[in-house]
Amino acid sequence: MHPCEPVGVDFVDTARFRYANSVDLAITPEQLFEVLEDADAWPHWAKVITKVTWTSAPPRGVGTTRTVHMLGGLVGDEEFLLWEPPTRMAFRFNAASERTIRAFAERYDVIRTDGGCRLTWTLALEVTGPSRFVTPLGKPVMNLAFRWFLRKLRRYTDEEYRANV
Repeated sequence: MHPCEPVGVDFVDTARFRYANSVDLAITPEQLFEVLEDADAWPHWAKVITKVTWTSAPPRGVGTTRTVHMLGGLVGDEEFLLWEPPTRMAFRFNAASERTIRAFAERYDVIRTDGGCRLTWTLALEVTGPSRFVTPLGKPVMNLAFRWFLRKLRRYTDEEYRANV
């Protein structure tokens, strides 16, 4: 594993490479946080993720850690910077299996709506080497992929919470 820059929550708003997408969900913000806390749920909707392992014991909060495995062999050791159910959470990579990831963070902002909630997912990163030149070209594809993940999240929550009503 290669250490990443220990960025703060503000990195999500200031990084050179940022991707922000939103989805309306027919579940409460509290239910959404149940899904986000469920390690087994992530691979069902964030299709690039193959495994999530919490590496610190509950309760979850600032400083909580987990390891996320992704397609292509990418692994990230994450630390939570925000844990404010049911409105916000954010984490950063403390280390990554790819040397080109200099800094990485995500923030999830949740707003209660009449029909459930609206999630805005913002991902931010800084890369090194040749990736600095390729990453800007991939922004439309990355946003398309993140919108697809959020549609999968909506389908997943619709099925999970409709089945449990």
